Amino acid sequence: MERDVTLQISGRSAAEIAASVRTLIERGELAPGEPLPPVRSLAETLGVNRNTAVAAYRQLTLAGMVVTRGRGGTHVADPSPVAQEGFAADSVLRDVATGNPDPDLIPDPSRALAKVAGRPVLYGEPVVDPGLERWAASWMRPDLAPTDVRLTITSGAADAVERLLAQALVRDDAVALEDPCFLTSIHTVRVGGYRAVPVPVDDEGMTVEGLRSALEQGVRAVVCTPRAQNPTGASLTERRARDLRAVLRAHPYVLVIEDDHFSMLSRRPFHSLIGPEHRRFALVRSVSKFLGPDMCLAVTASDPETADRLAMRLSPGTTWVSHLLQRLVLALVTDPEVVDGIETAGAHYADRNHAFAERLTALGVPTDAGDGLNLWVALPVPARDVSEQLMRRGWLARAGDAFALDEATDAPAARRLRLTVHDLAGHDADRLAADIAAAVRAAGGRLVAAGVG
Repeated sequence: MERDVTLQISGRSAAEIAASVRTLIERGELAPGEPLPPVRSLAETLGVNRNTAVAAYRQLTLAGMVVTRGRGGTHVADPSPVAQEGFAADSVLRDVATGNPDPDLIPDPSRALAKVAGRPVLYGEPVVDPGLERWAASWMRPDLAPTDVRLTITSGAADAVERLLAQALVRDDAVALEDPCFLTSIHTVRVGGYRAVPVPVDDEGMTVEGLRSALEQGVRAVVCTPRAQNPTGASLTERRARDLRAVLRAHPYVLVIEDDHFSMLSRRPFHSLIGPEHRRFALVRSVSKFLGPDMCLAVTASDPETADRLAMRLSPGTTWVSHLLQRLVLALVTDPEVVDGIETAGAHYADRNHAFAERLTALGVPTDAGDGLNLWVALPVPARDVSEQLMRRGWLARAGDAFALDEATDAPAARRLRLTVHDLAGHDADRLAADIAAAVRAAGGRLVAAGVG
């Protein structure tokens, strides 16, 4: 196949070679994911300098037509969409894969809305509401070791991460992502044309050797979830955060983005991998998990240069976050009743997840509940086989390979289910747990006897 592709490509200059490859892609003669010839063999076949072939591939990479995978070579870009969070449309199955917070635990904004009306905000005014900025400073700065920190408001955490990467990177730059990874982060990196470098996650969060390897591969940014990692529920321990900071000490200009998405709901202490001397960093906290996904607002605390670059992408009057929304968020997070409700919600998610993990363990599917909205359930058989069995029993679950950067069929995530079960109790929770155990058996898996494993 490689020889056939090489023979189809023509041209003497980099522009001609790139145009030839692009034509083959547009005609469907090169399929998404298909490998392109190595630079050396392409140059030899076309009788051009190796640098000419390199330049052609670089043009295609910048155009988003191809992606490079280091030693894995250059491949036609795959435009297929990444799976997203949320309800499955038009499904008659009970959806336990949503990743959504409980709508009954999201505060009613009606009373707060009456407080936010006031003087209209005009073009050219500061993009951050002064009251929200004062509250956000007390929320963010104590958790960052660097002292020179500035605040920015964006339309949610995904918006913040996308803008942070865009102001620091160009297409084909390498980004370290947790593996398994939050679906939105995978989507953001793919759409931006960056190259994802997987960093394994264990029970203490991002691994030290994984981060070290990613830095050796030349990543220019690291995206990490310090608490309630999605999908695993892992949180950085104090020891792990310290060891990660030690690795990053030799790379102070690599942009480190911490997405503390669960923040006020988390049952775990916050430990940062951003050291006091790190020069490029951003801590992002959104309000979507405790005030609702439609409350599109996040606070970013970053170094001054990153803040300045981020601000350039949030020009007043065009892409700023509505001051009405900023005032509404401030009214809610400073309301003692709402704050108490957020604490109650955090305890609810933890209690429900722990209770369901105990149900599964008692039925022979040993499960530990991490932090966050979801459970990451280990299985003795491929998760897709179990999810198919669950569909026959009326449940829609999500197999772990959707979150994996490692595409190998035997990757650890391929034997995991991510479940959102905090809205199940009593009979419903018992039935799902029993159906999971039955699905494991039907897929050829063995259950673990109580007290074993």
